[in-house]
Amino acid sequence: MADTVREIERKYEAGKDTGAARLPDLSGAAAVATVTDEGVRELDAVYYDTADLRLAAAGITLRRRTGGPDEGWHLKLPVAAPAVPGARDEIRAPLTVSAIPRSLMALVRSRTRDVPLVPLMRIASRREVRQLLAADGTPLAEASTDTVTATRLTGDEPDGKATAHWTEIEIELAEGADPALLDALDPLLRAAGLRPSKAPSKLARALRETGLGKPPRRPAAGLPAKARAGDHVLAFLRGQVEAVVALDPGARLGTEDAVHQMRVATRRLRGSFRSHAKVLDRRVTDPLAEELKWLAAELGVDRDREVLAERLRERLDELPRALVRGPVRARLRGWSAAGRRGSRKRLSGVLDSARYLTLLDRLDALLADPPLRDAAAGPPRAVLAKAMLRDYGRLAGRVEHALATAPGHDRDTALHDARKAAKRARYAAEAATPALGKGAKRFALQMKSVQSLLGDHQDSVMARGALRAIAAEAEGAGEPTFTFGVLYGREERRAEQDERELPGLWERVTDRVSALPPR
Repeated sequence: MADTVREIERKYEAGKDTGAARLPDLSGAAAVATVTDEGVRELDAVYYDTADLRLAAAGITLRRRTGGPDEGWHLKLPVAAPAVPGARDEIRAPLTVSAIPRSLMALVRSRTRDVPLVPLMRIASRREVRQLLAADGTPLAEASTDTVTATRLTGDEPDGKATAHWTEIEIELAEGADPALLDALDPLLRAAGLRPSKAPSKLARALRETGLGKPPRRPAAGLPAKARAGDHVLAFLRGQVEAVVALDPGARLGTEDAVHQMRVATRRLRGSFRSHAKVLDRRVTDPLAEELKWLAAELGVDRDREVLAERLRERLDELPRALVRGPVRARLRGWSAAGRRGSRKRLSGVLDSARYLTLLDRLDALLADPPLRDAAAGPPRAVLAKAMLRDYGRLAGRVEHALATAPGHDRDTALHDARKAAKRARYAAEAATPALGKGAKRFALQMKSVQSLLGDHQDSVMARGALRAIAAEAEGAGEPTFTFGVLYGREERRAEQDERELPGLWERVTDRVSALPPR
């Protein structure tokens, strides 16, 4: 079994005129009351990657390490938008086998695809360990001085040397410790002639110093100088493809919101393909859009039920106790749990499937050789503004159709279609924001307000369907169904309120959008 820990650390090396890196006395700094000597550890790690360094390019390291209290297989993944610089998630597996554990291989499959992982570098460290303790003996951090020897394991002979040697200082926070401690220790370390390491990891430094060089970077989501419309669209698409790939491990691990954000990225890709049909040839993008639709549906199975379960729990909490009859909460928990049974295994099966991995390859191929049309060479402000306005016109038609439809199933369907159009218009505005600036950003906010109202309405429609199903199960078990009827009625009134609010909201949105300079 693998387990995950959040690692927060900083590495230091000697300055140019300092000589060997030495750890200064840190006792009395900030919350540090005492520093204890924990002796010397001999660590020996073999690092794995693809021959073209795909993991290193993404800031990921995979190693098998012996020695020390945490010996085993370690996979370190970057943390998306970390609150604390230097934070990484480390997934650990025991040294039960010499081959890479399948659980860890799965977590990097979105990067490696079918390319094998090979032993790349051996890094041996003689680690002198100090524990930084609070006054009550609580561990705050581990400060270590590492004397490192890195040996290249590849069979080729690039420019450089086969081995490299250096000394570095590493400060790693204890679990639950305040990250502010790292900032408090930094002046003392700098005063001792140390400076933050230029390399984010031992492997990165080893690659550089043994001649393997820097790993190739994935194409950046940024824009070239004098960017044309096609450059803007491709930059947006690259960002979404990278999001899908980067969120894959979190989706497998059950990281909070990872599945939802991965699904949003697939929707942004689909929306952009259709919004920018004048830029990218739909004969190429339409088949990809269908595959993205499939992936979004697979990702949404658990997410939709989670959202509904949370909504129903909140609605139940709002009810007076006198209106709660029978084991309603237990029935809701059972319904929610039934949807989760086997869900992680099912999702892993989707993410391990040839269909999904082929989709990732096809998306990479699209970005490498995009099927550009004439508009791609056009001025970005004009081309992207037209795409926004086309999507807005599409949304306007759907909102007007929904408002003209009699209440009931047909109106519910029409409002759901309008919601999808609002998302597409919002995504078009997000893609256009680098070119159009604040106008596109304000446009996106207006589309989000429509999307939110219509999303609440659709959630109410889905909640009523779920309540009918749950009530039928309760009735079959001989349980009271009164409370489910009350919840159903409240959801009906919520949907009616959304429908009453829509005309006023749409009028305000129309006024504000018409006031925006699109070009």
